[in-house]
Amino acid sequence: MALLTDALEGLAGLPQPAVLAVTGALTLAECTLGVGFIAPGESALLLAATTVTSVSRFLVMWLVVSVCAVAGDSIGYFLGRRYGDRLRESRVVRRIGQEHWDKAGALLRKRGAWAVFVARFMPVVRTLVPASAGASKLEYRRFLPASIAGAVCWSALHIGIGSAAGASAKYIESVFNGAMWGLMGVAVLVGAVVVLRRRRAAARTAPAPAELEEVA
Repeated sequence: MALLTDALEGLAGLPQPAVLAVTGALTLAECTLGVGFIAPGESALLLAATTVTSVSRFLVMWLVVSVCAVAGDSIGYFLGRRYGDRLRESRVVRRIGQEHWDKAGALLRKRGAWAVFVARFMPVVRTLVPASAGASKLEYRRFLPASIAGAVCWSALHIGIGSAAGASAKYIESVFNGAMWGLMGVAVLVGAVVVLRRRRAAARTAPAPAELEEVA
């Protein structure tokens, strides 16, 4: 537990602009076609969010991550608009799994623009839905509001979880350290009781002085 909190404290000690830049870049990559399969954008966001210790930091990170997520979605959308269903046969999509592309298309056909919002919370599929939306000729004026709504909700949720996890880790460590001292005290007390009982038992079984004289 101490290693975890040391790591969190080390991350918190980095300049906030650096944390925001790295988090924003990974979020942008995670939301762009296929790159989310490689870039750990969601994991990086949760880790970076452990540095959020004030409302102002929350708002700044929320803004940066939301903007980068929408930008990544838009890049994927225009790639889909440009190359269409040919992307399904691309090496990137084949590596991720063409079934995910088909799932994204089915979701769009069933839900329309609403699928862009829903997919934001679905691993893997969310990296393909923007491109699939572009390939399916969904109007950008319908795509963009759904993308913004999804990015805003998704980023707020993960930043909140990461921030709470960071605070919880420190609290758990403090409780754990206190519990360790308590356990050590109990162990010492138990050890003392055992020693005293053994001494009393030995004293009861030891021969009396008169018995020793008779033997002599």
